[in-house]
Amino acid sequence: MRIVDVTTALLTGPSTGDPWLLPFKKLRSAAFIEVRTSSGDVGVGETYAGYFFPESVPLVVDYLKPILLNAESFDDPTDLDIETLCRRMRLCCAYWGRVGLGAAVIAGIEAALWDLKGKLLGAPVCELLGGARHARLPAYATGGPSPWPMTDLLRKADHYLGLGFRAFKVSSGYVDMESREEMPSGDGPNDAAELEVEKVSKLREHVGRDVGILLDGHMGHRESAQRWNVSTAMAVLQALEPYEVLLFEEPLPYHDLTGYAELCERSTTRVAGGEQLSRLEEFKLFADHRAFSVAQPDAAWLGLSELGEVAALFGQIGRSIAPHAWGAGGAVMQNVHAAFAAPNTLIVELPPDAGPLHREIWGDSLRLADGYLTPPTAPGLGINLSQKIKEAYPFVPGAEEFSSVPGKLMRS
Repeated sequence: MRIVDVTTALLTGPSTGDPWLLPFKKLRSAAFIEVRTSSGDVGVGETYAGYFFPESVPLVVDYLKPILLNAESFDDPTDLDIETLCRRMRLCCAYWGRVGLGAAVIAGIEAALWDLKGKLLGAPVCELLGGARHARLPAYATGGPSPWPMTDLLRKADHYLGLGFRAFKVSSGYVDMESREEMPSGDGPNDAAELEVEKVSKLREHVGRDVGILLDGHMGHRESAQRWNVSTAMAVLQALEPYEVLLFEEPLPYHDLTGYAELCERSTTRVAGGEQLSRLEEFKLFADHRAFSVAQPDAAWLGLSELGEVAALFGQIGRSIAPHAWGAGGAVMQNVHAAFAAPNTLIVELPPDAGPLHREIWGDSLRLADGYLTPPTAPGLGINLSQKIKEAYPFVPGAEEFSSVPGKLMRS
């Protein structure tokens, strides 16, 4: 048996079914990679790059394809050497793809190889990664902007709890639901801290102590007055300490490594981040500086194997991971499998009220009950990319995600 073809499928569909997120983004794109063998078996993976720059993915896949087509044949599925193939792909594009786009596309190809191997062996990928280390894992609904007025935010929380979640994440600050504009948060650290404390205290009073509340600063892609410095972030995190926030994601931009380390050292509020980091070496910088309390690797951005290595790296310093998952259905399942294989997973991110590019891809493989996920059991990743799905959601150029700037403004 050998690999005989590697292809890319670009799709576009409704971004979500969540009424609190849909007004901000109606369409999303996704890039899936299919690896076919001479026996007719097909492995499917997703790269998170398809959400941001889908048109680039087929170019990178075609560039790397000869490495896979000329791989050693294998009669025993256990001989499919994914580690060697990934090493060859990374070496081939080391100058231009060591991080970022090249690494992200390789992550999608790697996922397709794991899916293929799992199908051939009749085993879920989490078992191939060393076995499920948890009987169940808590999951949180990732909810995007905090709507204003407060009554809307409380209704939003109720919506996620009604879907079966026992934890949810919303952004720092507020967005006016009428104008869709971000509301001013004040003039300094104390104003920002008062705003977030008022928000979390009202949420905590509304949902009780048994529900997890997570916050996201989105400082990896905020600018101007909305981007915090260390003083503001410190004031917010320290003020939130009595309210048992499960974690605070991205309180600072990623280039402020020393700032992240200072936050971790001086606040008991867990500081999280990592969704923009695309290789183990980038996470190692944060681990060495003790700059994340909780790392948030994304298996569709840096790969299933490297997510496991990131988990091990942070486990060595007594810290946990909370896999990021905002791709489509393949990306989510890649993160779910990796989360179960990592012993120090704290919680898993899930898109609530998921759209068809999620639900129709993962089918019955994603199982959430009472706020907890159970380990996937279907062979491979447990995802399905049928011809019917491909025809139902043809690619629409311009539906990618980016941070709006003059000349390149986000369309919903």
